[in-house]
Amino acid sequence: MLSQNKFINDSTTLESSGKKFQLGFFTPGNSNHRYLGIWYSNIPTQTVVWVANRNHPLNDSSGVLKIGDDGNLILLDETKRVVWNTSIQKVSSETTVAKLLDSGNLVLCSGSTESYLWQSFDHPSDTLLAGMKLGWDLRIGLNRYLTSWRNPDDPSTGEFSYGIELFGLPQNVLRKNSVKAFRSSHWLGVQYSGAGVYPNHVFNSNFVLNSQEVYYEYGLYDQLTRSVLNYSGTLQRLVWKSSSQEWFVMYSFPTDPCDSYGQCGPNAVCTINNLKICSCLAGYVPKSSQDWEIHIWSGGCVRKNPLNCSEGEGFIELKGVEIPDLLRFWMNPSMTPNQCEVQCLKNCSCTAYTHSVITEGNRSCFLWYGDLIDMKRHMIYGSQNLYIRVSASELEGRSDSQKKVQLMAVMIPVSVALLFLLLASCITWKRRTQKQGSKPGLSFKVDENIELPIFSVITIAEATNNFSFSNKIGEGGFGSGQLSTGQEIAVKRLSENSHQGLHEFKNEVILISKLQHRNLVRLLGCCVQGEERMLIYEYMSNGSLSSFIFDNRSNSLTWSRRFNIIVGIARGLLYLHRDSRLRIIHRDLKASNVLLDGEMNPKISDFGIARAFGRDQLLDKTRTVMGTYGYMSPEYVIHGLFSMKSDVYSFGVLVLEIVSGKRNGELCDPEQSLRLLGHTWKLWNEGKAIELLDVPMEDSFAFLEVLKCIQIGLLCVQKRPEDRPTMASVLSALDSEIITLPQPKQPSFDAERSTDVTLDGTLGATNNMTITVLVGR
Repeated sequence: MLSQNKFINDSTTLESSGKKFQLGFFTPGNSNHRYLGIWYSNIPTQTVVWVANRNHPLNDSSGVLKIGDDGNLILLDETKRVVWNTSIQKVSSETTVAKLLDSGNLVLCSGSTESYLWQSFDHPSDTLLAGMKLGWDLRIGLNRYLTSWRNPDDPSTGEFSYGIELFGLPQNVLRKNSVKAFRSSHWLGVQYSGAGVYPNHVFNSNFVLNSQEVYYEYGLYDQLTRSVLNYSGTLQRLVWKSSSQEWFVMYSFPTDPCDSYGQCGPNAVCTINNLKICSCLAGYVPKSSQDWEIHIWSGGCVRKNPLNCSEGEGFIELKGVEIPDLLRFWMNPSMTPNQCEVQCLKNCSCTAYTHSVITEGNRSCFLWYGDLIDMKRHMIYGSQNLYIRVSASELEGRSDSQKKVQLMAVMIPVSVALLFLLLASCITWKRRTQKQGSKPGLSFKVDENIELPIFSVITIAEATNNFSFSNKIGEGGFGSGQLSTGQEIAVKRLSENSHQGLHEFKNEVILISKLQHRNLVRLLGCCVQGEERMLIYEYMSNGSLSSFIFDNRSNSLTWSRRFNIIVGIARGLLYLHRDSRLRIIHRDLKASNVLLDGEMNPKISDFGIARAFGRDQLLDKTRTVMGTYGYMSPEYVIHGLFSMKSDVYSFGVLVLEIVSGKRNGELCDPEQSLRLLGHTWKLWNEGKAIELLDVPMEDSFAFLEVLKCIQIGLLCVQKRPEDRPTMASVLSALDSEIITLPQPKQPSFDAERSTDVTLDGTLGATNNMTITVLVGR
């Protein structure tokens, strides 16, 4: 035991009570540096299991470990400078003592209690010992993970890390720097989804998953064992052999090419026993056949025939596989196998499902969306059967090749006939469009580089049943209709009392005609005739996002859909800010300006007050503030200053609305008169952020994904523009599985006029006041 009147130097050590471990100074390999570490006492070969000052070595043998005046353990160098300490705030005025336990855990505790103020088990190096927890304490945000040494002579933090990641379902992940190199199986409540747990007589495993902690630990039987992440990136399970007095490697990961993450690319499975280890899934072909011929697999596979939710699509069973990584997935623990299959078929983006996994004693339904990543085939404990979605032709071809030949014999002439019909229809449509337009070949020229098709008032009137009220789909003069060609359209007709004049109309035409992105609404043309000004857009069959999250249709918005909508909006906004030909500041991002297509994909609309920035421009100022109060950042409301960070603020408000199902202006906490931002901030500080979640979807959501979105929302609505993230970092955080976001600062609950923002985007303390006009939209 180490108390305040004792110390450890280069000539002394601290030994555990059972003399199993020692704490002292050591020099690794051929190094000239000294380190404070813990090693086994009863093993002749020094085996270091923990290093305190791994990134701050001592240059000589004059180091001293003692308890400082504030009760912390401190390590001093020859100049009495602190090079390492336990960095805790003393919670008691009593004397603290340090003990080395027989488990190898160095603990700091109050003299009169056994509760630990600090323990080395919470700060692992490269070794996992019996009784150590690998994983998370969600109550305090503590993540315990292994990091490799740099090399055998240098215990400083290396480039490999191994720990439990919480995106989707918990799984152990090995990373080289930030790149995923290997993943073990997902924990499913009762067992792992594949390789990861092996019956043995050396150690017993335990996995804990609840609202407070997520961690893995193991206990010993009779033999001594440890897990080590070595400097080359291999995770080894080592067992001590007394007979030969050496460490024996029981197993290690990764061991074969199929263990490398994404070895075969997307939509392929790795089978180590095959000559060609990678093969495409049913319904897929190599993206590059030439690369696959020379065994370059990373490009993966693509579909032979795209899925279109047509009748006859089904599934082909793939047996004995490690399930794909849960990058985009949905889970329901109460569905039957038939319900699981039907649920996947209902969504055109669903590419596979399984119902053979076990969670809390029940079989669960898992659906995957998009590409299937990191699959390997093995017939071992915990392997699953996966059902790959295929087109009707692929399914039919597998069941009866002769029928496929006959079917193709019919399809080819029919396709040729349809092609001729399509060409004839296109010619007819072109002629009809030219006839019904203002004049054949005429276009509306709003910019010297932009020519946009125009429609006559007669054409639009016929399409919308003479602007019938029954066709109205929203405020602001939006209506729907159908052209004579059968194409459905949405028409934005500016009313006489609209605040949007010819300038804003042309602004929207110029900006949106230059933008092409899957998460931006597409402009088909316009109509300018007399006093009429109309924009013709692609029709979004599900209307605006606001009608789902605020109205009685919110029950149909599962968390998976809400998260996909958040990601889609972020992608569209990032395109506007960084990837488009122009840098666009939208200035009016809100729920009603996000439209949803038939597959619930979000598309940003309404660019009437958007502004284009030069590539080097970061900030602009206006005397007329236009937008929607509640979505506008404080620097824009008060001073007319807008930038990309203004859109980020609006995005943050929108994210919190999507999560909660509540409007920003809605009173969420009547007792404290708190609206959405204030209410969210209060819940966050109380550790109850999950209570913000909209009630209708509480049965099916990813707990940590929700918390991540709430944290991103709060980061985006911080008061100071420079504190808010860029959309690039927001999208990176949404796509990432690593939950390492900064803690948000208090948001701006309202427009505080004591706050001023200078033109370079920093906060200043000036007395200048800008007169602005707040215009509702």
